[in-house]
Amino acid sequence: MDKIVVLDFGSQYSHLICRRIREANVYCELLPYNTPAKVIKEIDPKGIIFSGGPASVYAKDAPKPDKQIFQMGKPILGICYGHQVLVDNFGGKVKRANSREYGRAGLVIDDKADLFKNLGQSSINCWMSHGDAAEKLPEGFKVLAHTENSHSAAIGNKEKKFYGIQFHPEVVHTERGVQILRNFAQEISGAKPEWDMESFIESTIKDIRNQVGKEKVLAAVSGGIDSTTVAALMHKAIGDQLRCVFINHGLLRQDEEKDVVKLFKDQMDIDLIYINAEKQFLGKLKGVTDPEKKRKIIGEEFANVFVDVVKKNGPFQWLAQGTLYPDVIESGVSKGPAAVIKTHHNVGGLPKWLDLKVIEPLRYLYKDEVRKVARLLGVPDDLLKRHPFPGPGLAVRIIGEITPEKTRICKHASKIVEDELKAAGWYDKVWQAYAAVGDDRAVGVLGDERVYGHIIMIRVVESVDAMTADWSRLPYELIERMSSRITNEVEGATWVTYAVSSKPPATIEPQ
Repeated sequence: MDKIVVLDFGSQYSHLICRRIREANVYCELLPYNTPAKVIKEIDPKGIIFSGGPASVYAKDAPKPDKQIFQMGKPILGICYGHQVLVDNFGGKVKRANSREYGRAGLVIDDKADLFKNLGQSSINCWMSHGDAAEKLPEGFKVLAHTENSHSAAIGNKEKKFYGIQFHPEVVHTERGVQILRNFAQEISGAKPEWDMESFIESTIKDIRNQVGKEKVLAAVSGGIDSTTVAALMHKAIGDQLRCVFINHGLLRQDEEKDVVKLFKDQMDIDLIYINAEKQFLGKLKGVTDPEKKRKIIGEEFANVFVDVVKKNGPFQWLAQGTLYPDVIESGVSKGPAAVIKTHHNVGGLPKWLDLKVIEPLRYLYKDEVRKVARLLGVPDDLLKRHPFPGPGLAVRIIGEITPEKTRICKHASKIVEDELKAAGWYDKVWQAYAAVGDDRAVGVLGDERVYGHIIMIRVVESVDAMTADWSRLPYELIERMSSRITNEVEGATWVTYAVSSKPPATIEPQ
């Protein structure tokens, strides 16, 4: 299959470049900026993209790619910092810009061939983010597009198929940005549009059968889209050689345990081991207030319960996990210039003596691709449209100590938030919605009686992939109905607040 490689120079948008190329049905993968040319030769991509990044090419320790990459005869597209890498490498001059450009700008296209083919217009709005600019172009390069403040917003050496752009085509703010990336991948690089989820399922099923053979596989499922899709894919590949386990840690959404059991046994016909470990988990969490300690305890306890399941129901030779492509990169596997964002979030801490081989059939997919796979595998629509739910469950939405009262309030209030969104036709328009509760209290009046109860925080956000998120501008009437129902129906709740912080600087979950 034809591929495009993105070298990551530390841009927050590197994953987005990959996703946009895949949207053009060309497989794309992300590699560290310093990947040796010989490794890239082995991958044999049709084209290479240099991502943006926070550095300046003239800085002392500026990240630079292996120089032999430029001798490989592969088309190259440099985006922002990547554009400056091209200019610098071929003897041009980059300097601090007199007028820095951040945000929307009008791009005037001077050459409508190659990179700007089939746009149907001679100017577009694009998204700029740079403080440096090319003062002098290298020999063989010419200007393809400009803005008011940047005379060389797009440049190209058509003979060598090297192109540089000073804007971000991957973000939604750039008009026809996907077409620009499609032009590079398909027209300039000649990559065939062969990447789609039907072919992914077909090839992955073959791979699973080759890897697993006649051995047994255990998969931990949570009722979320990732683990359910793994289960559906594994089941299609190996049938009864798969067993799934669902561990109820007592911090699930209201009635979730019943819904998950019904989904697997009645709708998907997949063998499920159900473990009610609520008392065990909540007992270990008693008195703990630190969010990281809570996560650690849940992870350790999950591993303990999992070990018991393996002992009683085994032997198993494989453990199937719902690791996605961003998890692989963010767990430090890419070793790019960006810091490790999070530790691996799937089943961790399992003792080595269990000797389970790990299989991760979704490890090259993004979340939106997983949903497409799930739909093709016949995963019920209700689950496909469900909002994401954190692995530690309500532990990250209950601020401070987890108590039976706060757990009850969090479950009930969140159910009201979701029900009201569905009734108003808003549930499918937002990425995630829930109610959180902490130790803050306020006085309320119920009937003629003053009550000192909990303050509930409603959090509703819009996002595409959870890397960034914006708070949802719900109609006031809808927020009012949520608030009224929570204070009237949830015992112990007196005030309701609505969170209006976006990510960044906030996170989606409070802990």
